[in-house]
Amino acid sequence: MSEVNEWIDGVVKDNDVVLFMKGTPEQPQCGFSGRVVQILDYMQVPYQGINVLESDMLRNGIKEYSDWPTIPQLYVKGEFVGGCDIITELFQSGELKQNLLDNGVVLETA
Repeated sequence: MSEVNEWIDGVVKDNDVVLFMKGTPEQPQCGFSGRVVQILDYMQVPYQGINVLESDMLRNGIKEYSDWPTIPQLYVKGEFVGGCDIITELFQSGELKQNLLDNGVVLETA
């Protein structure tokens, strides 16, 4: 495992909810990242946002780590959940909230 993949693995395993995104939660740099931030903020999910634009190694490393070609990428309790389209669908169906609750993530509204 490469150094960047080891770092990613540590972040994913040390945080309940992690969003690898373009930009920051306060200033998303693409619409897809912005949409996932809006969903997480709306649900009041505590999460760690990681800006992949800070490093080409990180941006490429996260795609290799998950074997998923696009950013953003959401992880819950160490498991890859999906990108923007999947997160949007899971949110609309209520499955995202259930996944978070099933994994012991405390939503700030609950």
